[in-house]
Parts: sequence; C-alpha cells; structure tokens
Amino acid sequence: MLGHGRIGRQYAGRVRQLITGSTGLDDAEWGVTLFAHDVFDIKSIVYEMRFDEVSAQYADFGKFYLGLQLPLDELFQRIQL
Repeated sequence: MLGHGRIGRQYAGRVRQLITGSTGLDDAEWGVTLFAHDVFDIKSIVYEMRFDEVSAQYADFGKFYLGLQLPLDELFQRIQL
C-alpha cells in the first residue's frame, strides 16, 4: 500500500477517492470510486497503481466502470442529437 500512497499523492488536487464497503450484494468487500475533472487523470492513476510492483504481483482487480456526468444539453450535443 505504500506504493499506492506514493502514486496517489502525485494526483492530489486532481483526483478524489471515495472508498466504500460492501454489504454482501456483490463479490467485492470494498470498492474505490474516483472523481476527476479530466478522465485522463483517472486512467493514469489506475494504470500506475495497477502496475505498481506489489499490485502487479498480488492484486486481484475487479471490474472497472467509467462514466461521465454532463448536463443534458451537453450530452445531446456529444451524441449529436
């Protein structure tokens, strides 16, 4: 976890995290939700932590989900409606 902490501190102010616990409704005991204004920061921190020396050897990563939050008018503009 020391390696994760070192990596995470490099993203201070750009990425926020919310750590959650499971109540038995899924396969995971806990989860991490990341928030950022730039999705590239999320991609970068996940990539770096996934290939941290200890994580690469011992970690069992679950599924990753990514979403955007937009006002409806901006969403329609993005999908050209």
